[in-house]
Amino acid sequence: MKQAKITAMLMFLALCAASCGSTPGQKSTAAAAGADTLAIALSYGVDSLLTAADSLVGKTVSLHGYVTHVCKHSGKRCFLTGESQAAAIRVEAKEGIGGFNRELVGSQIVVKGALRERRISQGEVAQLEADANKKLEEDGSAESCQAELSSVAKMRSWMKAHGKGYYAIYYVDGNAYEVLD
Repeated sequence: MKQAKITAMLMFLALCAASCGSTPGQKSTAAAAGADTLAIALSYGVDSLLTAADSLVGKTVSLHGYVTHVCKHSGKRCFLTGESQAAAIRVEAKEGIGGFNRELVGSQIVVKGALRERRISQGEVAQLEADANKKLEEDGSAESCQAELSSVAKMRSWMKAHGKGYYAIYYVDGNAYEVLD
């Protein structure tokens, strides 16, 4: 039912766009703003995607957010955050993308791709904690060790809250993206 409504809306917008007198490759400001609004409406925000991630793993999703970082050496990944900047998600550049430009930082984009999950087992979390404690004892680098121990505590809290025997890291294998105006 929901898919039928979305399809009908897309067909209506396509007819509206086709009936406009613009030349090919040219967008009016109103049409561009409407397309951006539609792209956002049909995609998940970072926070809403992470809330529904369990049921979306392996499926193709559209995700919108603000680019906070692009890996400078290869451009093969970027990180998106939502309006609240409370959470971020990694996007890997796959087939159709090739790479992300560093100039995208600060821009809002919509990415289409498959949602993936990397599971960190309880044993791996325990090993991370043991390594941080060992490093703290050996060289006393308290700041970095405390950050690592804080991350371990957050992982354990998430596992307990979600009733999982692992910590999930979600990311998107992106196949296409569009910069929003």
